[in-house]
Amino acid sequence: MKKAKVFIVDDDNMFTAMLADHLESKGMYNTSTYATGEDALKDMHVNPDFVVLDYYLDSNDANALNGLEILKTMHKSNPETKIVMLSSQEHYGIAAQTIARGALHYVIKDDNAFEEIDNVLQGMLS
Repeated sequence: MKKAKVFIVDDDNMFTAMLADHLESKGMYNTSTYATGEDALKDMHVNPDFVVLDYYLDSNDANALNGLEILKTMHKSNPETKIVMLSSQEHYGIAAQTIARGALHYVIKDDNAFEEIDNVLQGMLS
């Protein structure tokens, strides 16, 4: 079975590494991690199946794009790629905003986030 390509875009390196390890351990995914949205955009030509994208990307670069801007750009350039937004924000308005801009799901960063992301990705695979 072909493994799904997953980009994980989050400026929290520890979270990103742990999520990548979690998904890789399932045997269904090949992951690539990115600390900035701009770095992920450079690799969109490989057409990932999924992108897990942090809502807040707190880059040191003042000109860096935030998660919503990255989502919009990714959705425009790769409309087939399924994007899951990730945030510690529990506000309905933020979730609705990301869905309106092309995200297929919104996951809150909490103790269940890894399993929820895995469940969402598996659901989109079938």
